[in-house]
Formats: sequence, structure tokens, C-alpha cells
Amino acid sequence: MQAPRLRRVAVLVLEGAKPLDVGIPAQVFTTRASMPYEVRVCGAAPGLVTGGDGLSYHVADGLDALEWADIVFIPGYRFPDRDDPPRAVVDALIAAHGHGARLAAISTGAFALAATGLLDGRRATTHWHYTRALAARHPLVRVDENVLFVDEGSVLTSAGAASGIDLCLHVLRGDLGVAASNHTARRLVAAPYRSGGQAQYVPRSVPEPLGERFAATREWALRRLGASLTLTVLARHAAVSPRTFSRRFVEDTGYTPMQWVMRARIDAARELLERSERGVEQIAADVGLGTGANLRTHFQRILGTTPSEYRRTFTHGE
Repeated sequence: MQAPRLRRVAVLVLEGAKPLDVGIPAQVFTTRASMPYEVRVCGAAPGLVTGGDGLSYHVADGLDALEWADIVFIPGYRFPDRDDPPRAVVDALIAAHGHGARLAAISTGAFALAATGLLDGRRATTHWHYTRALAARHPLVRVDENVLFVDEGSVLTSAGAASGIDLCLHVLRGDLGVAASNHTARRLVAAPYRSGGQAQYVPRSVPEPLGERFAATREWALRRLGASLTLTVLARHAAVSPRTFSRRFVEDTGYTPMQWVMRARIDAARELLERSERGVEQIAADVGLGTGANLRTHFQRILGTTPSEYRRTFTHGE
């Protein structure tokens, strides 16, 4: 009996490619008895590709590997928000998708995938540092900053760096089943599933302000998160009307005052979960959220995980 054809995986290395992002799919889908895949690492042309982080790559294949592939991985690369990839790369990705290949972007590789137009009208994600830039550069893409990966069928995207492992294991589960995916996860010493999304890895839930109006009021509020912080209280401190404060606050931060206060309280709760042994009820009271149930509800909504799961992830000895 003739052996079944190996599934064909192309890893497209672009200028400035990040080594972890390149290595993840190349290692996950490496050809072995338990893995019916064949991998080709390619570039815009065969030869040397200058990567990021002091590394370069010598690739044997050019864009013809995309015509050969069943799935194309696009690793992340440096400065994705500056320029689109070369037109030949974009066209080759579109052509590969047209003949039935799945396109899977890791981290900032989502910018190259978005340049094809194939993400327009679809959900996608990228590294949390670049979610706003992706949304601004490609406004038709529905950017989800909270997830580890997004599967839209023929186009897939993952969040930053190690979430490429989550994406690859997801592809394996679909191709070969849960047992094969779990076997690979053990080989990689990785979790078969990770709870929550990438929001829990963002250093702060409160965004950097777009402007500096009301900076003193924001600092004042951050020192009083356990107290009542209503729109009226904040506006009074800023010496403007609540309506004016609300409008200008959104312009400065991208959030309403109450959304900002909630995120600031969640940030304070995160710090206490990481650095103290206080219980959830006490932390909820300390940060102005009242009850543990209230903290859990908003923690799940903003970070996509629970306080207890977060504490286990970000503290030692748990």
C-alpha cells in the first residue's frame, strides 16, 4: 500500500524575522514517524535573509515553496508597521491561498498576512504591543487583542512569540487529533492548552495616554483606587464639568473614565496577586471592587482568566 502524502509546510522567512517565531513551526512540524509533515523554510528568494536579534537565515527555497505548500507559516518580523512586504511576497501569499493553502501568521507576521487583504472583515490578532498599529494600518481587520490565536479557517493568526506554539498545537489537533497534539506538547515541554488570552501578559491594562490633559487627576485616582471614584468625583478634581471631563478623557486615553478606573483597579489587583498572599476577597476590597465575585467577573472580562489562574501563572511555588 502506498504511503499517504506528507502534509507540506512552508515557513516564510521575511527580512527581520524573529528567531523564535521561525523556529516554532519548523520544530513543531519537523518530519518524524509520528509527524506526517514535510517542512521547507523559504524566503522571497533562495539565499541569505537578514533576521532580527542578530541572526540571519540561509534558506534553500524561494516563493515557489508557497505553491507547493498546504499550509504557510509567516513568522513575526521587526518593524512590521513601517512597510508592507515586497509585492512579490504579497502576491505569492494570495496565490497560495487561492490554490487552497492555509496561511498562518505568528505574532507580527499578521501584518504581512493583512497586506494581502485576506484578513479584511475577519478577526485576527498579533503581539499585544502591535494590536493598535495593526488596527490603524488595516482598519478592515477586526483585531482582537485578548486572545492567543484566531482560527478563521483558511487564515490563522497568533499573538506574540510563544503563542505560536499554541497556534501550531491547534493546527495539529485539527490535522491529527488531540493525542498527537498532546504528544507534541510533551516533546516541546509545553502546555497542550493555555487558559486565558494574551491580555494577562500585557504589563498594564491601563493604556498609555494619547494626551497629557488630566494627568494630575489620573495620578490622584491611582493613589485612591480603594475609594469611590465616580465621574463626578474625577471631574471635580480636574475642575471641569463631568461632560467635558468625559469627552476629553476619551480623547486622551481611548477609554471612558469609568472604563479606565476599572482597568486601573484590575492592574492593582494583578500586582497584589503577584506580590502578596492576600485572598481574593481582601484584594477586591483593597482595589475598590467590593467583593471577590465582582473582581472575578471583571478580571475574566478584561484579562480572559481568573485571579487564581493568574496567580498560579505569575508567582513561584504555586
